[in-house]
Amino acid sequence: MAAAVRLLPVVTFMLMSCFPDTSSSRRDVLELGDADFDYLATEHETMLVKFYAPWCGHCKKLAPEFERAATRLKGSVQLAKVDCTSNSETCGRFGVSGYPSLKIFRYGRDSSPYDGPRTAGEKETKKYGIHHYMMKQTGPDSVHLKTEDDLQTFINHFDASIVGVFSAFESSGLSEFLKAAALLRDQFRFAHTTNLQLGQGYGTHSESILLFRPPRLSSQFEDSVVVFKDHMTIGSLRRFIRDHIYGLCPHMTLENQDRLKVRDLLTVYYDLDYQHNIRGSNYWRNRVMKVVTKYSGRGLIFSVANKKDFLSELVEDFGLGTSDGGEMPFVTIRTKLGHKYAMREEFTRDGQSLQRFLENFFSDRLKRYVKSEPAPERNHGSVKLVVAETFDDIVNDPDKDVLIQFFSPSCPHCKKLEPVYRELADMLFPDPGITIAKMNAVDNDVPLGYDVQGFPTIYFAPVGRKNEPIRYQGSRELKDFVKFLKREASHNFIISRSKDEL
Repeated sequence: MAAAVRLLPVVTFMLMSCFPDTSSSRRDVLELGDADFDYLATEHETMLVKFYAPWCGHCKKLAPEFERAATRLKGSVQLAKVDCTSNSETCGRFGVSGYPSLKIFRYGRDSSPYDGPRTAGEKETKKYGIHHYMMKQTGPDSVHLKTEDDLQTFINHFDASIVGVFSAFESSGLSEFLKAAALLRDQFRFAHTTNLQLGQGYGTHSESILLFRPPRLSSQFEDSVVVFKDHMTIGSLRRFIRDHIYGLCPHMTLENQDRLKVRDLLTVYYDLDYQHNIRGSNYWRNRVMKVVTKYSGRGLIFSVANKKDFLSELVEDFGLGTSDGGEMPFVTIRTKLGHKYAMREEFTRDGQSLQRFLENFFSDRLKRYVKSEPAPERNHGSVKLVVAETFDDIVNDPDKDVLIQFFSPSCPHCKKLEPVYRELADMLFPDPGITIAKMNAVDNDVPLGYDVQGFPTIYFAPVGRKNEPIRYQGSRELKDFVKFLKREASHNFIISRSKDEL
């Protein structure tokens, strides 16, 4: 008995060590309320606050990620939470209208909404999240540079740098510059100086703003420093940064991809690693730049990216297998309209294959890549099965009204709808002017004009208005579908039941 008693502390320790201690993570998230928010928030230079409700499903999903991020950010950025069901005064004061709402505070002042990732983030796997986003929020909006060494240290960075050179702290230009830095600090790096001599080495002898591209992207094909010459306003500076920050051929990353993909974009993917292999990374980039300098200003922008970071996208969106091209780069084009093209020819070191690909793109000779299931051999049922390759033939048939359901094979709501949808199709089958169709939106590209965020999503493409499909948002009962079609169809359709039955 005594031996068993002596073992108890050891057993208890072993049991405790089997389970992760989440209590410490929870303690790293500061709990604030009406009584102490102003008092405690002012103690922190930078604080991310989550306004939530205990019953909110999205809040519950965010909670463990928020706690993990709080632990990783401990000592740099304070994370806090406010329960709005019991602290309505604070939540109302900061305009919280939905849950969860995340806001960034600086010394207790509401600085800006948080619109970054909702996961903690893992630096080791290059998965950006709350940690990486909030680390960019630490420190001043713009760093004050005093000496040449300060300047060189600041611009010798992985990301681009924007440096304002002003004559004095009282300068109106500096005031506007600092306002812009406060608004844009989550996207770009800012610094300022009142030492005009720091700008003289870059050809400026008066107040100016200099944009320094990252040293790792230095190239003979473009300037490493660009000078802002317009009248200083927040809007003009924002446009200047937007137009020049990336240069001729930027490095697209998981973090900046959304800002690059808003335009027609050509991307060259290869084993790019600027952390461990700068020379090898620039070997291919310089070959890309040698070619694309001939095509700048024609509406297409260019980038290079690490193939490993975007491998799933290459497979899913462009049909490129993991073995395609071997060690040679992949090349794709994705337009702002969603059209996708992949270079099937092997990338040649002399750039000739890339040049042919670009010439064919600008001459409209490239065939778009469309992810599509094979067209069904038999499609005689009342519900027509549509795949991406047959979408134009069936849904955009100019002589037919078409109701199209976008579904997922694993969606329980889609399975529940199936008998009702089939009954509707059977009822309207005698009418040659209307088609009831469905498409697997997981394994087929959804065409432009159809916004599919969940399943099932249903649209109606009427005769004469194929470019303006109408989203069905009514109840999923048979009589409601019929009522909708009677209102929107281009003709009085034929049904296999009497109207009195509906």
